[in-house]
Amino acid sequence: MPKIVISEFMDEGVVKELERHFEVVFDTDLVEDRRSLLAAVADADGLIVRNRTRVDGELLKAATRLKVVGRLGVGLDNIDLPECESLGVLVKPAHGGNGSSVAEYVLSGALMLRRQAYMASQDMLAGKWPRQSLIGREVAGSVLGLVGFGAIARETAHRALALDMQVVIFDPHLAPDALKGWPTVVRHQSLDSLLAESDVVSLHVPLTEATHHLIDSKALAHMKSDAVLINAARGGIVDEKALATALRQGGLAGALLDVFEQEPLPAGSLLQGVPNLILTPHIAGVTEQSNARISQMTADNVREVLGQLEVGA
Repeated sequence: MPKIVISEFMDEGVVKELERHFEVVFDTDLVEDRRSLLAAVADADGLIVRNRTRVDGELLKAATRLKVVGRLGVGLDNIDLPECESLGVLVKPAHGGNGSSVAEYVLSGALMLRRQAYMASQDMLAGKWPRQSLIGREVAGSVLGLVGFGAIARETAHRALALDMQVVIFDPHLAPDALKGWPTVVRHQSLDSLLAESDVVSLHVPLTEATHHLIDSKALAHMKSDAVLINAARGGIVDEKALATALRQGGLAGALLDVFEQEPLPAGSLLQGVPNLILTPHIAGVTEQSNARISQMTADNVREVLGQLEVGA
């Protein structure tokens, strides 16, 4: 019976379905215990991961029987794709499973940060009444700048337009006719011009050499002082030190980060105590609904590969 190792959280009902057809090791502690992970994959035919399990040369060398890696999500920067390809290991992301979850997260952040009223609980409980200082801004009529215009960014744009936001984008990889069907969306030819116009900037690009610290001190300087930044894409796209400085100096009105250069955040992070900053633990794409969808998609992807190999054996 083929063996599948699952090293991060997954919908338990879907796991039980897999157990009917495969030997399954479902242990979310494996992501924290590299030695045990390497031992577990030694005879595994399939591996299912999220974003924290490093599928690198060391793991692939240990997993001599590995045929497929199922990714519970779409980001692949934790997986050595060239090495997988050279070894004949298929990599199967779950495209389209969490777009609505991320889009809702981004717009929730935009609403909270523009309104500026939702971090006052402690002052209120201390007997303060900071009503005048918490008069914020509406999102209607504001400009949402999307850096990248892939599937999740499009889900975000669709919802933003329903809130009467104006949507502008920057994506140098888009085809010239990519905005057919989006008559009100405006395409910028440079990142700097998008940053200068936007009231809310949301990042939707993968982490590559070209996008590492794409939002650095120079980029932040182009943004309006009353603008807000949201990163639910990948840690490393934002220079966290530069962002902390900008927020402390009033260069931005606020920021929401769901992803970080080091996850989990280290003790004494430079983001500690930064004003008008909301932090969440890489959860933008994870809701009960999206977890079920992505888990089922990933299970189906892995089962299909292993089933085809069994038939061809």
